[in-house]
Amino acid sequence: MQDGVVSAAAHHAFEVDEVLARAVRDTGAHIGAVYLLADDGQVLLMETETGLPAQIVKPWTRVRVSAGVPVSASVRERRLVWVPGYQELAHRYPATAIALPYPFAAVATPIQSNGDVWGSLVLMWPPSHPPDLAPHERDTIDYATRRLGDLMEQATRGGRPTRSGDEPRVLTPPWAGVPDVHHALASAGYLDRLRDGCVGLDLDGRLTFVGAGAAGLLGEDLTGKLGEPLWEAAAWLKDPLFEDRCRAAGVSQEATSCLVRGPAGRPLHISLHPDPSGLSLYITEAAADRSARRRDAPGAGSVSLPRADVFYNLLHLAAALSRTLDVQEIVDMVADHVMPVFDAQALAIMVAEGGRLKVVGSHGYDPGVPEHFNRRRLTSASPSQDVLRTGEPAFLSDADELRRKYPRAEVRDGMAAWAFLPLRTSETVAGVCLVSFDEPYAFTDETRASLTAMAGLIAQALDRALLYDAKDRLAHTLQTSLLPRRLPRIDGLDVAARYVPATRGVEIGGDFYDLIRLGDTKAAAIIGDVQGHNVTAAALMGQVRTAIHAYAAGGASPGNVLKLTNRLLMDLDPDLFTSCLLIYFDLRLRTLWAASAGHPPPLLRPPGQPAEVIDVPAGILLGVQADAEYPTVQVPFPPGAVLALYTDGLVETPGVDLGQAIGELAEHFGRAAGEPVHELSDTLLNHAPHTSQRVDDIALLLVEHRAPAG
Repeated sequence: MQDGVVSAAAHHAFEVDEVLARAVRDTGAHIGAVYLLADDGQVLLMETETGLPAQIVKPWTRVRVSAGVPVSASVRERRLVWVPGYQELAHRYPATAIALPYPFAAVATPIQSNGDVWGSLVLMWPPSHPPDLAPHERDTIDYATRRLGDLMEQATRGGRPTRSGDEPRVLTPPWAGVPDVHHALASAGYLDRLRDGCVGLDLDGRLTFVGAGAAGLLGEDLTGKLGEPLWEAAAWLKDPLFEDRCRAAGVSQEATSCLVRGPAGRPLHISLHPDPSGLSLYITEAAADRSARRRDAPGAGSVSLPRADVFYNLLHLAAALSRTLDVQEIVDMVADHVMPVFDAQALAIMVAEGGRLKVVGSHGYDPGVPEHFNRRRLTSASPSQDVLRTGEPAFLSDADELRRKYPRAEVRDGMAAWAFLPLRTSETVAGVCLVSFDEPYAFTDETRASLTAMAGLIAQALDRALLYDAKDRLAHTLQTSLLPRRLPRIDGLDVAARYVPATRGVEIGGDFYDLIRLGDTKAAAIIGDVQGHNVTAAALMGQVRTAIHAYAAGGASPGNVLKLTNRLLMDLDPDLFTSCLLIYFDLRLRTLWAASAGHPPPLLRPPGQPAEVIDVPAGILLGVQADAEYPTVQVPFPPGAVLALYTDGLVETPGVDLGQAIGELAEHFGRAAGEPVHELSDTLLNHAPHTSQRVDDIALLLVEHRAPAG
């Protein structure tokens, strides 16, 4: 029985491979792959593939369904995704274009049966493929996906796995034909008579043929190393640029070339000629290959870009942008990693707002240029409006092209060439990235695609940054609105309050304070801290402050106010805890009463004496235990005395004992005798732990019993 299951699984895998091989053959594709959903439905796993260079396969064997790649989009959206060229890939899927920076056409279409999606079929062609799929190609693709869906359904009904294992199967492309012996001998003789180097590789980069003239150029005879990867047989060829050209030839199926430095220090020119079975390398000394160098040289006025520079700088940019939430930081990263590669002089990121373009970040422009863009309304005469309307980039190589295409446009930035790039988020074009050059610039296909991909990365990072800014402003606006706009003026008291939010990126906090008038000579001061850093904590803070204010104004003692507030929180069941310190002042009796719900103790500096920590019994936090009691302590509060109430953000530092930190704050408080409370608040805040990322808010309330004049 076990053998039958194994045989059925093997037959299932064989049939899947046959469907893929037929789809590749009948559509003329040179690369094909079948992806199947993992059991959790969140990941696509490569089941089988053909034609992919070995150096490229591994990063693409596992792709998340949520990823911005064509194969994932086809599964998410349950539709055929057609990408006719690299420019379109860079436009719609910038992350894929950065990771696979080679020209090709591709289709990804879901594998379905009876409403279930099992995975996706991917096919790739050279960039010379027409801009649309031919009817016979669509028919072949439809048949292949239906057949694959039926195979998956049959396997499931039979209790067999749809996938065969963790590693994808690799189908060897069939040879076009086997030459006869005379033709083979003639071919070998022809190659051996050449003084230049002729080397054959399979798709994995392994040596399949070495011509007689290659030894002198490669520094050794490699005929005994057939079957070994070239960069192991000739270690000096393990060069990022050469490996990149091998990948480019394999993926695009277009001839390419590069210059490398040989083992004797001589520059070598390597031409790479691909087909679906492998690569043919033609190696010459660069000095003797002037015609090849002329052929590879850029045309007049064009710009030759070092592909490795573009590729690795864009990869670095992609990694850096994934961590930033600040618009100007996005601009600075692009300026550091990309602009030097393209020799660009200036950059501006603009978003559409109220019929105008608003510059949210720029680099390299004179100060007045961004303001000039900000003042201008969007009109049909501008390249920016075209980009926003169509979602297509606009490349203007010089001022003549600008005037020819947009005769009424005004671009007064002192530049000579421009790339207007769409900042696309989902299906919306939210803005424009303007890259400017101080000399006329010939935009090659590679440059256009790379800049478009860069704009896609910027758009994703910008979307996150603008959303974060909006949430950050909303959160802090909410918190500020829940704190008292101003504290009441009470005869006999000088009061100063300060609130310092946590470092940007830590979200909203729940620190609060208040001062309540209880009579002509009586008042109450509150300070507290709700657990957590989110909107829920801020909302609960507002409820706690309001409840304490109401109970205190109703005449309850400090301990009873905390007791009643605790019961209220237990009824609300907010699943958050709150610390709180409540102080009553009676200026006529020159006394204060204090009760605490797990809050750091207050500091008191009597006139002419050192500051001291008031030992207030620390009751349990509010919202923990319904029958909690909160003892009250009574302390003298003579004229000239200053009381400091604070939250733990003022004293807490990882690894430092809290009692020690409070004692040091008391000493600092005592040394600042004679300072008015408004200056004293700055003095105490300057004593707070200084770190680049402060993870807690700080609230500080200072109350001074003002001595009578005279």
